[in-house]
Amino acid sequence: MSDAIRHVVILGGGSAGWLTAAVLAADHQANTGTGLQITLIESPDVATIGVGEGTWPTMRDTLRRTGVTETDFIRECDAAFKQGSKFARWTQDHDDDYYYHPFVLPQGYLETNVVAGWMQHPQVPFGKLVSFQPHLCEAGKAPKQFSTPEYASVANYAYHLDAGKLGVFMRKHCVENLGVRHVSDHMTAVNAHDSGDIASLQTRNHGAIEGDLFIDCTGMRALLIGQHYGIDLQSQKDVLFNDRAIALQVPYADPEWPIACQTISTAQGSGWVWDIGLQTRRGVGHVYSSTHTTDEAAAEELRKYVIATGGREQDVYTLPKITIRPGYRGTSWHRNCLAIGLSSGFMEPLEASSLVMVELAAGMLSDQMPATRSDMDLVARRYNEAFAYRWERVVDFLKLHYVLTKRTDTEYWRDNCRPETIPERLQALLQLWRHQPPSRYDLHRVEEVFPSASYQYILYGMGFHPDARPTRRRMDDARMSEGYFREAAELTRKMLAALPGHREMLDHVRTHGMPRI
Repeated sequence: MSDAIRHVVILGGGSAGWLTAAVLAADHQANTGTGLQITLIESPDVATIGVGEGTWPTMRDTLRRTGVTETDFIRECDAAFKQGSKFARWTQDHDDDYYYHPFVLPQGYLETNVVAGWMQHPQVPFGKLVSFQPHLCEAGKAPKQFSTPEYASVANYAYHLDAGKLGVFMRKHCVENLGVRHVSDHMTAVNAHDSGDIASLQTRNHGAIEGDLFIDCTGMRALLIGQHYGIDLQSQKDVLFNDRAIALQVPYADPEWPIACQTISTAQGSGWVWDIGLQTRRGVGHVYSSTHTTDEAAAEELRKYVIATGGREQDVYTLPKITIRPGYRGTSWHRNCLAIGLSSGFMEPLEASSLVMVELAAGMLSDQMPATRSDMDLVARRYNEAFAYRWERVVDFLKLHYVLTKRTDTEYWRDNCRPETIPERLQALLQLWRHQPPSRYDLHRVEEVFPSASYQYILYGMGFHPDARPTRRRMDDARMSEGYFREAAELTRKMLAALPGHREMLDHVRTHGMPRI
């Protein structure tokens, strides 16, 4: 097999590079003489952005797939548990305006239309009626008990983590346990075959590093897919306005300060603030639209938020702005080059969509790894089609958070509701959802980025009230939902009594670890 794929070269480290390396190396036995050879080139001159600190529950499977112990991960990455997101002031700019997007399915979700039952209880927030998890978040409870094994759960969960520490942790695991070759060097040139394929990457101190497949994990610089091949982003700036971000690391004022078990997203005049609780600090940042506000005004809003949520004046300092180009590459895999992570696209930090796309990309590449160069174009075509679809679903889901607002206090929120800024596919779904809730028929892929239940939590959390159908269906009988609402309430009662506090659970993991199956 003269065109066999034997050597994969990853350019760039960080979360995207090292997670991809770990998945490939673990699945393709890089630590054996007959496995796939994995080399990762990481420039010592380039720092990672390090602000992708929220994840999706898929991260548990990804870490387990690579052979990482959950105890080590939590200890070394300053990680905490995440059970969903809390959205404050997104519907109306009021102190009591908030809703939850939890990670568990609504009780009875697969059995009946719980939305019809919720319409009989309009005074109760949708998430709190159909799910126990928002109540766990508000009570500061962990999603598992001391005796729960690694990666198992009582309530579905993901993680908050220190992105910089994750890269270091995964690098150590890849090099020491999985057989990945780590080259700390700066790439100076791309060497190409006559065919147009990449032949090798020229480095400052290690010469030319040859490979069969090259993965671009160089972040927003996109050195291979963008600068070498000239494949540009398909801009989504006309749909998702946020193009700037500033971030802070805020220490807890008291070492016993409660650690939030959910990402807190608080809407501002021209963007929103994220607040992520880790073991030793909070990660707080403001993502905003430079079209609708100034950098100075955005920084002042962030300062006010930090002070109002327990931070100190000295915790607020100047950090470089992160420039965002909301968009994605319709062709992420071109010839023998594949972009994963920020090099393939980025929208905004909302709903931790960036890291989950890395996981999906690494997983599909590993599962579909072509055996030969002649197979590669077939796999690439399938990959590009799948990820164009996934990026479009990310755009739809993120925009859904904005179009349902009742805020009219700033031009930013008014512009977000203008019909010309809403994708046609989302407009069609919103019309359909006037008479039936989001379901698996709206999202028909095996591995959707966000399941239909997530759309329901956002849709009804923001007060979307469907219209009555002209005829009745059995599944719309509100009485069928009442039993599930009682189940959710009973589960809430039991779990609040049985689960430890979030900080208490993390302290236990640091001291004693978790049982392993």
